[in-house]
Amino acid sequence: MVTRGEPTALGHSAPALETWLAGRLPAPGPVRVTDVTALSTGFSAETIALRASYDDGSGSRSRRLILRRESPEPAVYPQQAKGFDVEVEIQHRVMTALAAGTAIPLAAVLGYESSSDVVGAPFFVMEYIEGEVPLVSPSYAETGFFADASPGERRLMIEDGIRVFSELHALDWDRNGLSWLLPEGEQPTAGRQLQIWKEYAARELAGREHPLMSEACAWLEENQPEHDPASVTLLWGDPRPGNMLWADFRCVCVTDFEAAAIGPFLVDLGWWLMFDRCSHECSQAPRLEGEPTREEQAELYFEASGREPEPTYWYEVLAAYRYSAIVVRVMNRTVQRGLMPADNRVWLENPATDCLSGLMG
Repeated sequence: MVTRGEPTALGHSAPALETWLAGRLPAPGPVRVTDVTALSTGFSAETIALRASYDDGSGSRSRRLILRRESPEPAVYPQQAKGFDVEVEIQHRVMTALAAGTAIPLAAVLGYESSSDVVGAPFFVMEYIEGEVPLVSPSYAETGFFADASPGERRLMIEDGIRVFSELHALDWDRNGLSWLLPEGEQPTAGRQLQIWKEYAARELAGREHPLMSEACAWLEENQPEHDPASVTLLWGDPRPGNMLWADFRCVCVTDFEAAAIGPFLVDLGWWLMFDRCSHECSQAPRLEGEPTREEQAELYFEASGREPEPTYWYEVLAAYRYSAIVVRVMNRTVQRGLMPADNRVWLENPATDCLSGLMG
């Protein structure tokens, strides 16, 4: 049991969490929470690992769990619909819908708590899944299990990730209770996503000039693609290998749905391809033997999804524009937390803007 008075990632909330878990585990008796470890204290939600021990009536049981707790600051990502800005709630609702409507690998969710009474903020708890996570910095193409893999293993991993990613887009989002992501009267177009992110970027820039983002936004507005209702899907929002857990080079768990939206599937595919660019050219990391090119990855997606191939360039630019806006927001938070001086230039010059600059030519 967590020693009372001992500072942990849960502070002094362990007893309340134990009571909460007792109502969601097959535990007629008390639950003990131990091995509490903060895995991240990011700008979106905190990730806390713990172990729950209890007697289920036939013997002692012990389960490793993950708790995602909302950050005290406003959500990192822009609202897709008014009233839905608690990112752990968004994740919980999307994961529940995916578990009911697809076969993609997910951590089983034990429950969601909307109040701050238990651990000081809204949270949800899910099963712990064992797996490896590709690195972001330095790039997974430079170091780690992907860099150490054989050419065949690398190709298998990217192919499997794209297959799983494409299956997410097969979900009937309306039938599975995700219509709340699209406000009544709104159209799920690429233009709507651009407008959401344009307004978000303006709020975060707060009057500062960002010539590259302004140029990109103007180009995106002038070249908006025609809307195809058949292209509309649930959007993961942040699809990339680093948001998947891997075992034997196959995806065993998909994570991080706080940026979920409803819109053209190409918004997600553009982000996947943009992040590949960030992980290679923008990081000056090599494309390793066996690793599919971006063109090949797009082909793999269209093959796996059964969709006709379409141009992705506009959506890659949108993705890099979004990524650049997110960096502005995160840098604002970093300054607010006293971790960086206010006169920093990271909000203006960073890997996301390198990617956007490369795409804009």
